[in-house]
Amino acid sequence: MALDIRTNCSLIPYHSFGLQSTAKALVEIHTPEELREVYFAPDYRDVPKLVLGSGSNTVFLQPFDGLIIINRILGRHQQPTEDGVLVHLGAGEDWHTAVMWSLAEGIHGLENLALIPGTAGAAPVQNIGAYGVEFASVCAYVDVLEIDSGETRRLNASDCQFGYRDSIFKGELKDKVVIVGVGLRLSRDWKPQLAYGPLKTLQSQQALSAAAVAEHIMLVRRQKLPDPKLLGNAGSFFKNPVVSQAVYLDLKQRYPEMPAFASGANGNMKLAAGWLIDQAGLKGYRHQGVGVHEQQALVLVNYGNGTADELISLATKVATEVQSRFGVTLIPEVRLLDRTGNQHWGSHAE
Repeated sequence: MALDIRTNCSLIPYHSFGLQSTAKALVEIHTPEELREVYFAPDYRDVPKLVLGSGSNTVFLQPFDGLIIINRILGRHQQPTEDGVLVHLGAGEDWHTAVMWSLAEGIHGLENLALIPGTAGAAPVQNIGAYGVEFASVCAYVDVLEIDSGETRRLNASDCQFGYRDSIFKGELKDKVVIVGVGLRLSRDWKPQLAYGPLKTLQSQQALSAAAVAEHIMLVRRQKLPDPKLLGNAGSFFKNPVVSQAVYLDLKQRYPEMPAFASGANGNMKLAAGWLIDQAGLKGYRHQGVGVHEQQALVLVNYGNGTADELISLATKVATEVQSRFGVTLIPEVRLLDRTGNQHWGSHAE
């Protein structure tokens, strides 16, 4: 079947922030073979290309001057292992749907990652995480297509160089591979992870199920986070900043109520970006067509008619206010892309 490459496409349906933008060309692919065909198509060999899943972590600052590839590679499979189960997900699988499927199948370990927007293929790039659990902790492997050769290969979790919201796919392998599938190793010896924030209220419950943990997390997330179908957003706009022990102790002395969490073995501490933004007086702040969400200051939203310029102005104001008050630098978690797919933050490319 010939690829259906469309030209001059609106990108509003393909990213959750819903800002007005277009792509010179767009195609949806459903197999690794179609993906390979796209990359070797003569008419598009030399144009910029960008692979999207659900577009839940992407903002287009300018019209995209190339080919957008929508990854629709599906598939959910499980096989038993000595101590649990190995789950394979196609890169185009909706992440939350896969989490709920795993729970329905009696597979435990993904419940803390419920209701995270995006696809399975995006999960390792960002090393998604929530409520004390990261993708890295359950990853067995990541299957990729090498763009230059067109060959597929498997990376073990140890090859992926996972860090906080980071991986080899944002560094050494950026623009060199496309993720086509992921493998998750989940243990039969399940223990709920309840040390993080709102989950502590569940610690006293006896015979707590993974499904109950997921339900609680979904309730908390829905209370705090806007549905992008109703109010355009890309979830957490900024990363939680990691600071040295000295910086943390100085801030803690000035702000005893400041939440923080250990990050790594070197004494570094992770601060709550949403709390910093809230304390800077910006929760609910509105700038033309965009704003800081009224319930969760970490989320920037599009009220329906926002523009990329307005969003960047708002994000810059937020980062500047936090820097001025706390001396802490905020870095976007959201991808802010120019017309060739390069990431920009303000006027500076990252």
